Amino acid sequence: MVESAKPATKPTRKATAKKPAAKKTTTRKAAAQKDTSEKRTPKAQKAAPLKAGATKAATTTKETTGDFKERAVTKAKSAATQGKERTGNAIENLSKIIEDSAKTIDNNVGEKYGNYARSAADAVSSFAEKLNGKEIDEMVEDARGFVRKSPAVAIGAAAVVGFLVSRLVKSGMDDNDA
Repeated sequence: MVESAKPATKPTRKATAKKPAAKKTTTRKAAAQKDTSEKRTPKAQKAAPLKAGATKAATTTKETTGDFKERAVTKAKSAATQGKERTGNAIENLSKIIEDSAKTIDNNVGEKYGNYARSAADAVSSFAEKLNGKEIDEMVEDARGFVRKSPAVAIGAAAVVGFLVSRLVKSGMDDNDA
């Protein structure tokens, strides 16, 4: 009985001896993979300076964008100031025309209607003075306040102004075609 126990232990040992041999080949494959990853490391180090350059480029882009924005705001304010001055002058001229026509209205229609024309001329003139006296930033804030108070009137006024501008542009295009 003792003899039968000995042969049973020998095959078990042989089976365990075969398993470590298979593990060694796996270990060799893993070592080969480590070698290739070590070759990739210098490439990653070369990429680091590019990232620093990209950061500088992003910073430069932000500075350029900020500079562009400042220039755009400055140009817009300059154009708005010029437009405000032209509009103020045009309204002053309109006020003078209404005032001059008040005398003609007195003679043709009556003094009562001439007085209406004079009061209209005064109102237009005071509006021109207010317009010339305000800065662009104040006017923008006034417009924002008006829109907050009565958005329906602001939308209607925007629609009327848009219609008038489109008509002016269309009539300008018709004049160029002729």
